[in-house]
Amino acid sequence: MRNLLNFFIRFGSWFIFAVYVILSCVILFTYNSYHSSIYFSSANAISSSLFGATSELTGYFNLKEINRDLEENNARLENEVLNLRHQLAELHTLNSDSLDFNNSKVRYDYVAATVINNNIRHPKNYFSINRGSADGVRVGQGVVDHNGVVGIVNVTGKNTARVISLLNETQRFSVKLKNTDYIGSLVWKGGDPNIAYMEEVPRHTKYQVGDTVVTSGYSLSFPADIPVGVIMNRIKGADDNFYILKVRLTPDFKSLGTVRVIKDNFKESLDSLSQFDLP
Repeated sequence: MRNLLNFFIRFGSWFIFAVYVILSCVILFTYNSYHSSIYFSSANAISSSLFGATSELTGYFNLKEINRDLEENNARLENEVLNLRHQLAELHTLNSDSLDFNNSKVRYDYVAATVINNNIRHPKNYFSINRGSADGVRVGQGVVDHNGVVGIVNVTGKNTARVISLLNETQRFSVKLKNTDYIGSLVWKGGDPNIAYMEEVPRHTKYQVGDTVVTSGYSLSFPADIPVGVIMNRIKGADDNFYILKVRLTPDFKSLGTVRVIKDNFKESLDSLSQFDLP
């Protein structure tokens, strides 16, 4: 108690000075319109800055949720594009008078997922996602991100799944040059995670550096025309009848975040047809 009294006695003049300053400010800004307007203008500017900083901080923490919503909307739009392509393909093969799009079953659906671990440094790379059989994810389904093809599902649990990365030396993908019928097989040969090779390209194939490589549509894992990469140059192969094209992959495998699993609603019926003539 004595120490507290000594403190007030020692700094009493400063407390009295502070009280006088506060009273002076109250009287000045209360009874003087000019100073009052300056005070409120300054106070509003300060409060606006504080609210702005708070809003930016809150917005930063909400980015993850906003990004998830954007990815879901993007997946929905891409799903509509895939199904429109499928309907257009039907239109080219069927009589338009007999084609009823309203009763046509939607072929493709997307399941948005987040990559929970990823590897790019081994000859056989995989990554895991936070969606599984409970979400409709099945073995053999293709996986893409906003830039293109990234892998194929090969193991599923209830709530998670493992994906064979495109960066896997044992996995081949059926691809073609965009807007052509030139088909090849894409394979990653280790090393650079940005480079793969399109093999078995016929010698008469016409192409240019910078042309886009896309999925062929001959696999049940991927619809046609999903981007894979762009041509860098040609490499001479062992067979003079075919080219090997060096391809720069469009997805960035070092920073995989949100991906989408492609569900083909026709897969079961197509699989049953493929087994029709087997003993």
